[in-house]
Amino acid sequence: MTGLLDSRFRWRKRPENGTLTEAVTNLCTMTWLRAVLAAGLSVLLPGAGHAVVRDWTRALMFSVLFLTAVVVFVPIEQLLSAGSVSNGMSIFNEEVGTMNQFVLSFIILFAAIDATFRAMGFPPESTDDGEGPSCPECGRTLDEDLTFCHWCTTEIEQPATEEAEEADEEPIRS
Repeated sequence: MTGLLDSRFRWRKRPENGTLTEAVTNLCTMTWLRAVLAAGLSVLLPGAGHAVVRDWTRALMFSVLFLTAVVVFVPIEQLLSAGSVSNGMSIFNEEVGTMNQFVLSFIILFAAIDATFRAMGFPPESTDDGEGPSCPECGRTLDEDLTFCHWCTTEIEQPATEEAEEADEEPIRS
């Protein structure tokens, strides 16, 4: 079975004609699907979308924040005794104030947006610590021996050195 490993070391099917453009397109499609999945799960339970992108600290932070807000703002015992979902929704609308509903909605919305951006790779996961050159496209550290970014496959123009220019101008004679 032939295939490719992506940046998270998951096996992907190799494109039929084997072009790099199709491989990058397939990975971009997977990135969008992962972003949509992360946003959807964050709407259901803030923090779940961050777990999809394996950002465990943010997943724990948003889950704890949301569950704490639910415990503080929502009358859980009255909701559990409601008997049906429609009765529970009417109790929720009557008992929970508009400002408290806004806080809960804000946490959900912020978690979904943050999980979406994290799944898409914004901000880049690298730090600009000055160790070698960085990619102008994704900002990650480059391998100096390669002529492209091994993270995002952007071609990098190598700066011409003075020695290489002199060697091109004067042929070597023996």
